[in-house]
Amino acid sequence: MNAQENLKITSRVIAKAWADEGFKARLLADPAAILKAEGLDLPSGVTFKVVEDTTAVQTLVLPARPTDLTDEDLDRAAGGACNWCAFCEFCL
Repeated sequence: MNAQENLKITSRVIAKAWADEGFKARLLADPAAILKAEGLDLPSGVTFKVVEDTTAVQTLVLPARPTDLTDEDLDRAAGGACNWCAFCEFCL
């Protein structure tokens, strides 16, 4: 699955959560199960967390520090080419 497909699925999940309070509650309670059910191929052994931003609380995600980046990886990240996070396995 490529970054574009991931973006489409996550966009659909976000829109569904905005429209359906029950779905949003399930997404917040068990993100991995919901994301898998919506079609994302999640890596095993990884925990997923969903948080909701509000007007009073905004979330800044600090990605894990990459272990080995090539010059090409750094160029892509600096150029803003990533639609997901710039460093994850889906985007590289």
